[in-house]
Amino acid sequence: MGKICWNGAALLAPVPPVLVTCGTPEHPNILTVGWTGICATHPPMTYISVRPTRYSYALIKEQGAFAVNLPTKALVRAADYCGVRSGAHEDKLAACGLHIECTEQYPVPILTEAPVSLICQVRQVMPLGSHDMFLAEIVQVAADETLLDEKGRLDLGKAGLIAYAHG
Repeated sequence: MGKICWNGAALLAPVPPVLVTCGTPEHPNILTVGWTGICATHPPMTYISVRPTRYSYALIKEQGAFAVNLPTKALVRAADYCGVRSGAHEDKLAACGLHIECTEQYPVPILTEAPVSLICQVRQVMPLGSHDMFLAEIVQVAADETLLDEKGRLDLGKAGLIAYAHG
């Protein structure tokens, strides 16, 4: 059997769907992003790709910060909902019964229900076509204490994180 070839396409699986929180603690928003990953270790860098037409795009650009919240099986419905609704028309956090908090050092809203949140400062915005990529430094990690092992190290295996495969 041989391979069939198509033109290039945005296809990679599985990918980590994440719930990105942005805005301010007083006016937070949440969106689901499927295009994210780690770019560098030192300094720790990540990215998210967002369409410029999305409501959250302007919030992230204006604040220069966002949080990548890693969802669990319990957050699958919220991740789906927040991926197809707009914060311009409704409070998606309230609609999903979700809550935000902030760490003492950074006023970026993070998702209380997520076991791990990566607080990110935007370092560069790169137009790529349909989406712009926000290249950001991970300036702080907030993790549930229940995810620490007996030596105080983070054990992501305990988190029950989800992944998405095309289709």
